[in-house]
Amino acid sequence: MTTTGRRALLTAGASAAAAALAGCTSAGDQSPRKPDPAAREAERVARAEAALRLRSVTASRTLLERYDAALAAHPALAPRLSPLRRSVAAHAAALGEGGTTVKPATAPPTTGATAGARASASASARPSPAVAADPRAALKELAAAERTAADAHTAALLTAPPEYARLLASVAAAGAAHAYLLTEGARA
Repeated sequence: MTTTGRRALLTAGASAAAAALAGCTSAGDQSPRKPDPAAREAERVARAEAALRLRSVTASRTLLERYDAALAAHPALAPRLSPLRRSVAAHAAALGEGGTTVKPATAPPTTGATAGARASASASARPSPAVAADPRAALKELAAAERTAADAHTAALLTAPPEYARLLASVAAAGAAHAYLLTEGARA
């Protein structure tokens, strides 16, 4: 074969391959392609993790609402509750990073007037939790809410990916410490 013959053969082969590839991706084939099993599994895992993050953030947000309601009902408890509330707000933000949109938490109320304004603003989204009239009972309610949130975070550890499980464990431990500080720590 001559050089010209080889070139012609290569050109014809390349043209045929291009035509074959174009035929594979033509618009004539309207049937949707099924994702491969690995892609389906990755999507399932991503959905499960997003649902887990949403549950975790919701538990922390619910706890945050309890703190806001307690602060609105008992402004005198602000020096004691404000640091714990800030911690819970930071936990909610951290739990939502990388998969759930979480609005940044606002600063805790400092007076009854700002607490009332915040309570009315958040009440439009969801009714404010009921708070006991007695400050000690309100602290016990908050401690119970901390334990509930910590239990929810602990239960979520079983299905969480490793890095998120470490975060959940840390937040659950902090919740247990907050519960102690709200009840037993006051006696010490």
